[in-house]
Amino acid sequence: MSKLMSSLYGWVDERLGLEELVKFAKKKTVPQHQHSFWYYWGGISLFFFIVQSLTGLLLLVYYRPGPDAYESVRQITYEIQFGWLIRSAHAWSANLMVAAVFIHMFSVYFMKAYRYPREFGWWTGMVLLVLCLLFGFSGYLLPMDELSYFATKVGLEIPAALPAVGPWIANLFRGGLEVSEQTVQRFFALHVVLLPMLFIPFLFIHLWLVQKHGNATIPSEMEKPEYLRRSIPFFPNFLMKDLALWLIALNVMSLLASIFPWEIGEPADALKPAPTGIHPEWYYMSAFQMLKVLGNVFPGALGEGLGITIFTLGLILWFFIPLYDGKHENGVKARNATYFGLLALFILIATTAWGYMVL
Repeated sequence: MSKLMSSLYGWVDERLGLEELVKFAKKKTVPQHQHSFWYYWGGISLFFFIVQSLTGLLLLVYYRPGPDAYESVRQITYEIQFGWLIRSAHAWSANLMVAAVFIHMFSVYFMKAYRYPREFGWWTGMVLLVLCLLFGFSGYLLPMDELSYFATKVGLEIPAALPAVGPWIANLFRGGLEVSEQTVQRFFALHVVLLPMLFIPFLFIHLWLVQKHGNATIPSEMEKPEYLRRSIPFFPNFLMKDLALWLIALNVMSLLASIFPWEIGEPADALKPAPTGIHPEWYYMSAFQMLKVLGNVFPGALGEGLGITIFTLGLILWFFIPLYDGKHENGVKARNATYFGLLALFILIATTAWGYMVL
């Protein structure tokens, strides 16, 4: 048997060059220090994307966009064997993926892993974050129940507040002036066709850049002499730890999906008033709360335009931070970048918590 496996491996290796990949994996190392835990969040994000893809494919078997959207989700939840579990796993893994991506982004930021030569790794990661948020937004409407319907209406107020192009963008997403069956069709096409077509190439580029440049060493470790810096082999040491965390992530997601199954509410009815305390998903709550506060301070289009301008400016500065703090030194720019990151993290957490407190 072992001879057969050896021959099969040799046959495949001769054609695909597996041995070269094995040598590369053995040669690759990962820095080892007190903050090494944060290196694993990129892999955890990838794991939840894999879960999203697999559960999404299973849901596609029974989901019907358009007029039958709600009924198909009701059948998946209550009539299809284990349909409720697959749907619940899909919903929970979506939220956990967004949380993992945010943690990964902030860990990369504060570890200064966006510096030379990893600028494109940061930029592709930011594109993946935006696409991830769009995945969540487009998928939330698909059940077409009361909560998702009104939450989508509220969520579309954010792009609609953009000066000049805002209403056009909102109407493009809606397929008209109101959220309707046409909106479900567009969100479905966005969720299962367009976004994956964009996400997967950027994901491969991002992973290739990580392999090319390796994991960044934090500034405090860079100050140490080279002989004092520790590292572990990527294969099998780091990979085994990464897979162990995947197993933990799977258990957490499975427990959440089983104990707190994702419910389906009443069918959407445009003639009914919006339920009390309606709001977008938690990862849009910060932007929603900022718009609401500025809209109260500066009534009308001025407040909404100011909120969008501040939010957009912050995102641009965040995106181009490698061009400001690109050198491996702990000078004024490095400290300013850290303060900017702490401010962004505080605002994100504070406005999100504030938004839920005033519901």
